[in-house]
Amino acid sequence: MTDQFEQLEKHTVIVADTGEIDQIRVYKPTDATTNPSLILKAVKLPEYQSLVDDALAYGRRHDCKTDKERIEITCDRLAVNFGIEILKIVPGLISTEVDARLSFDTEATIARAKRFHQMYKELGVNPKERVLIKVASTWQGIKAGEALEAEGIRCNMTLLFSHSAQAVACCEAGVTLISPFVGRITDWYKKETGTKDYHPEDDPGVKSVRTIYSYYKKHGYSTVVMGASFRNAGQIKALAGCDKLTIAPKFLKVLRENNDHLPRKLSKPSKVLPVHSSRLTESEFYFNLSQDPMATEKLSQGIRGFVKDQMKLEAIIAKRLGIPRAHL
Repeated sequence: MTDQFEQLEKHTVIVADTGEIDQIRVYKPTDATTNPSLILKAVKLPEYQSLVDDALAYGRRHDCKTDKERIEITCDRLAVNFGIEILKIVPGLISTEVDARLSFDTEATIARAKRFHQMYKELGVNPKERVLIKVASTWQGIKAGEALEAEGIRCNMTLLFSHSAQAVACCEAGVTLISPFVGRITDWYKKETGTKDYHPEDDPGVKSVRTIYSYYKKHGYSTVVMGASFRNAGQIKALAGCDKLTIAPKFLKVLRENNDHLPRKLSKPSKVLPVHSSRLTESEFYFNLSQDPMATEKLSQGIRGFVKDQMKLEAIIAKRLGIPRAHL
């Protein structure tokens, strides 16, 4: 019998959730995703220093008005450098993430996304075919995603925890893909309820993604559902059949080493129902989000976490550029 990695591939597009290029070579997924936390981890490894050196050279020769701008553009180039290397391995898409500090600024998010696209073009990649821009699923981020999609810049809406607010607003905005965070949802419920562990069928993160998947397919929305942020292989197996799953290398290894049968769990309905005539308003979005303490807390926490790692990355880059800490 084939291993569970190969079985899962028959139902779901497998995406590598890592910035470590060597791991992507091992598992050969269709797509890959990165974020500031993953880039921060990878940038400390000696095998990726050529990518860092190229970004530093780019930042030094770029015409910048301030040290802050030079650091930011160097970090953006670094993210793109990792993306370029990953695209040499995967046949599909790479997701590159906008600075989480822009999560509540629609226009700044749009500008940063366009800068990423321009950088990819400069390095010979057609970003409209190969790149997803990752944006936090705030109201402002979703509005940015909607505007970018209208210009052919495809988006991956990340840090998604709420069905009734974030998931609904995203599909109505017509974004390409959403990344509901399975493990972080489960983390919250474990802490809140004192539950030590969940069976995959009862796992709150799994149930959230299933609800979103069912809603999207039932109403014929084209937005792709990609489960993310897994804590164990059981969560992954319980979502077999989801459009895409982005999986860390340690769990890809688990799937490779297991030959047990892995059945499909999610399927598209036979009948598609019409969508609602009216779209979610901004006030409804915030009200629905406010009624979900898990989503409210995890969204803010997620943004803080990505910002923290982005700032750590910037500190490393600033030091390499010879920029004093006082200028950060």
